[in-house]
Amino acid sequence: MPTIPLHTSPAQTNGKSTINPLPKVLQTPGGLAILEIQGSINLPAASPSSPTISIGRLVFPDYTADGSPENKSWMNKVHLYVGQHQRLTGEVKKLPNPVAVIRKRDSGEAIAEGDELEIAEIVYFKVIFSSRPEPVGT
Repeated sequence: MPTIPLHTSPAQTNGKSTINPLPKVLQTPGGLAILEIQGSINLPAASPSSPTISIGRLVFPDYTADGSPENKSWMNKVHLYVGQHQRLTGEVKKLPNPVAVIRKRDSGEAIAEGDELEIAEIVYFKVIFSSRPEPVGT
């Protein structure tokens, strides 16, 4: 049975200040969050000039940056706008068990020593969308 060493990720401080648009409870150093969509999203095909497709945007309508950290009422409503004509409404839920995101460790050393993994993030929350999309006007 092969064994692969697992390490914690060193603190990533590169001197750059990044603005993370997620509310504080959802922020991770990499800006990761889990989205759970119960259904499928129909997306247009990617074009050769633009290989990435914009799925939409997340909006936390009840979130205020100056709010009390104990006030979690903003977690009850999250909108995911898909394209210009659909909106999914969901909520933020704490995961029963945190999920670790791991990646191959970049040690800069020879591959002969074997692969090593590091924990890139630990995700504690998910944004869940369980209702049908609502039509919205432009």
